[in-house]
Amino acid sequence: MATNHVKIPVKGATLEGELELPDSALGLVIFAHGSGSSRHSPRNQYVARTLRQSGIGTFLFDLLTTDEEQAEAATHHLRFDIPLLADRLIEATRWALDHTTTKDINSGYFGSSTGAAAALVATANLDELISAVVSRGGRPDLAGEALARVHAPTLLIVGSNDTPVLALNEEAFEQLHCEKALRKVAGASHLFEEPGTLEIVARMASEWFVDHLQPMTHRRE
Repeated sequence: MATNHVKIPVKGATLEGELELPDSALGLVIFAHGSGSSRHSPRNQYVARTLRQSGIGTFLFDLLTTDEEQAEAATHHLRFDIPLLADRLIEATRWALDHTTTKDINSGYFGSSTGAAAALVATANLDELISAVVSRGGRPDLAGEALARVHAPTLLIVGSNDTPVLALNEEAFEQLHCEKALRKVAGASHLFEEPGTLEIVARMASEWFVDHLQPMTHRRE
């Protein structure tokens, strides 16, 4: 499967991404990376490969431009700007669905760190356009009031040793009113660097998306 390098126009910027979507794809999963990361994140790239092996298309893109990433590395002024990240995710999602698919296709989000909060806010605003969400070591608590408006089935995956983030996920989990699950990966820390833990994350995410990304019969305008 060839990788399609794309440029996504959003308000005030042009973002770069990688799209892999076969004609027979079960669905399309859009990645929202966390603070200080990019579409080249080895962890997200690994999960993306696992999803593609399950017949799911993937779309990884940078939420920030190169200049923004350089400035953010010094000031950390954008990594917690969830409204900005969510707005860009929404624009990129609409662009992907409008310009890169020839049929109605279900889409989902895979978010990590602060990208998980952006994914949940975007899901709350896009409603039926998003069919499933998976958060890896995410900060769903930063989605705030949007959590109660999420209708898409949502899976929160957290390392059992990532104590502060686990507590935040447990609090956010209670605020979700959709189909949901919170799964702890035993012995894993925040970045799932321990042997075998990222493989567990990828398998959990793949199973969640395969179960919840089904062909659409209609899409609400």
